[in-house]
Amino acid sequence: MSHARKLGLAVAQMGPVHLADTRAAVVARLVDMLREAKSRNADLVVFPEMALTTFFPRYWMSEEEAVERFFERSMPNVHVQPLFDAARELGIGFYLGYAEITPDGLRFNTAVLVDKAAKVIGKYRKIHLPGHADHKPDAPFQHLEKKFFEVGDRGIPVFEAFGTKVGMCLCNDRRWPETWRVMSLQSAELGVLGYNTPSWNIHWNEPPHLRMHTHLISLQASAYQNAMWIGAAAKCGAEDGFHMIGGSVIVAPSGEIVAQSASESDEVIFANVDLALGDTFREHVFNFAKHRRPEHYGLIVERTGAGAPLPYKD
Repeated sequence: MSHARKLGLAVAQMGPVHLADTRAAVVARLVDMLREAKSRNADLVVFPEMALTTFFPRYWMSEEEAVERFFERSMPNVHVQPLFDAARELGIGFYLGYAEITPDGLRFNTAVLVDKAAKVIGKYRKIHLPGHADHKPDAPFQHLEKKFFEVGDRGIPVFEAFGTKVGMCLCNDRRWPETWRVMSLQSAELGVLGYNTPSWNIHWNEPPHLRMHTHLISLQASAYQNAMWIGAAAKCGAEDGFHMIGGSVIVAPSGEIVAQSASESDEVIFANVDLALGDTFREHVFNFAKHRRPEHYGLIVERTGAGAPLPYKD
């Protein structure tokens, strides 16, 4: 039996951020939750995707207007500095999602990993962009991540931090098994993500309860199949009338949910996670070195879309 290796993991769910809310007011909410997480002995707190603004891809506007209103040119910056200052004062790390524009004008849906000294030690740019780029005037709202963001260009990174190996992703990435397997092939013991998931699907009439079901089952299956902990933070509730699911969770390598939010407001959930719980799964059920057969998985990287069955060889 492995010796326990504990990490204080907090997930800081956010309620709505409205169009009229200022960056200063939003950052003050983040600082409040950072302090609560520290009071519960957290080493790391996970904030949501696009934590600093409303989920602006629901609105049709020009890229230039979006950049002016919703994107960050640097991280940290003057608006977010109070969060970094508080983290340094408290000695706590965090994951933070935001809209990034680079010095050469590229736009990404981004998250940073910040250590206990308030230093950015990792960056991830979202790869699996959902939605569309064209205007759908008959839809109840837009989902324009393909209009406002480039596909991430940093792969799926894993960082040695907080006494473990931490993988990062964002929102829709969680639904793709490749995301978690690439992390676990880099020996990740913890995966962290933020999300903003609309309760209604604009493409077909999907019952809202299925949005929560598929969210949770994706995280639980991925945690189990990759022998890792997952911490997932929602921005949720009704932003100017547009509702998003909550369901922020901490999931164990067993696939069990060990903490889950009970509201659609600002709420901190916490677990003193034992990283060693994944060791048994990595040694036995999912011993990659012993049991994986990548010579038979070629289609996963050779094909993007589904095609014909491969010829059968008797």
